[in-house]
Amino acid sequence: MERMIATEKEEHKSLRENVRDFVKKKVEPICIKMDEEDMFPIGLFKEMGKMGYLGVTIPEEYGGSGMDYLSQGIIEEEIGYSSASLALSYGAHSNLCLDSLFRNGSSMQREEYVPKLSSGQWIGSLGLTEPSSGSDALAMKTNATKNGDSFTINGSKTLITNAPYSDFFLTYAKTGDNYTAFAILSTDEGFSRGKKFNKMGMRGSPTGEIYFQNLKIKEDRIVGKPGGAKDIILSGLNIERIILSFIFVGIARRALEESLKYSIERKQFGQHLYEFEMIQDKLATMYTKYETARIMAYESLSRVQEDKMDALHAASAILYAAEISEQVSREAIQIHGGYGYVKDSGIERLLRDAILGQIGAGTTEIRKHIISGALVKQFKDNPRILE
Repeated sequence: MERMIATEKEEHKSLRENVRDFVKKKVEPICIKMDEEDMFPIGLFKEMGKMGYLGVTIPEEYGGSGMDYLSQGIIEEEIGYSSASLALSYGAHSNLCLDSLFRNGSSMQREEYVPKLSSGQWIGSLGLTEPSSGSDALAMKTNATKNGDSFTINGSKTLITNAPYSDFFLTYAKTGDNYTAFAILSTDEGFSRGKKFNKMGMRGSPTGEIYFQNLKIKEDRIVGKPGGAKDIILSGLNIERIILSFIFVGIARRALEESLKYSIERKQFGQHLYEFEMIQDKLATMYTKYETARIMAYESLSRVQEDKMDALHAASAILYAAEISEQVSREAIQIHGGYGYVKDSGIERLLRDAILGQIGAGTTEIRKHIISGALVKQFKDNPRILE
């Protein structure tokens, strides 16, 4: 199902075709195995670095491709079409960790860490979520105490994407009444990993725990300004939400395409499935929801690119994309019947993967809270905001 995005340039169209070719040749043959064995394809992930995908938003002088968030969204959508779990790990590395590090990091950090993450030599994670602070990210308990020109960090993070394999963690900690971002390496003394979680969906994207016990690092490991991480967290969450929404657009597209293919090939009572009015109703509704989510994601991305603090559009895009990917995947199973319930079909995996969309990067309930709050605030300032 070919689609032209209004803001796409030739370089974006070329990127989309290249990623589709990569997905067809390298991802599609192993996507079911990744899910069944909960296998993270490290070699393939590092190959994505060599192809320029991991550092797509990073300037070329730091080992990146020098492209934009639209390019990152395209990669997320196309990989998500085949393996949402690989797309999730890609997003955690490329956007949540690497892009934020480059935007906020020092010259030393850009020169020392960014090329390793861009090339795939290192795998990266974002260390934000804690056992007692999921939706309320700012209620974190991990703390960093200053001692001369160094900091001592104690605490833990949980449900961290890529944690079992990551070499680098962009990590947030309390410093007094404020928050500070730190660059932490898996080789730092005092760092350790906890268990790898056995998840319902997004299998193949490793998720785990990390611990900091009297971990000492120098001031040059601070990302941004000391005590200035709150804005990094909030702007990072907005970009994260809009970029990750493309995974769920990809899931919805796959569910719809598989349903169209099956309804054309399959016959019941002497008729093709698509000839039944109930199936027509499902396909029409699935398409409308998918197309709306796709348009909304790209429109919201253009707005967030201009204003990284635009929580309204970021939360709206992932709210809708996540909800409809689950709905469309559920209908795909219904259309496929018993076959859609069988793991070998790959159809039931779409639904299991889609469910994470309403939990990760802020729950559905948190997103609605953000959207309503932003609407009320903006309407007070300008009653014609919706025109």
